[in-house]
Amino acid sequence: MRIGNFDRELSEQRVEQEKEAAIAAARSALAGHGLNECEECDKPVGEARRRAMPSATRCILCQDTHERELRKVNR
Repeated sequence: MRIGNFDRELSEQRVEQEKEAAIAAARSALAGHGLNECEECDKPVGEARRRAMPSATRCILCQDTHERELRKVNR
């Protein structure tokens, strides 16, 4: 089955729209307000972390664990 130019262009346009939506969602999340206490362990989210990532909802240790678990799932 050959994909026509119209179908290819439509597909490329959808990929571009999805990419732009993902970028907009990431920007929105970064602009959001984080938490003072970690949503996982209830310990304080460090001041330096909150300055670097204002939208942080986990302390650095819990965020590291969370990201490692995501990598395991996505393998």
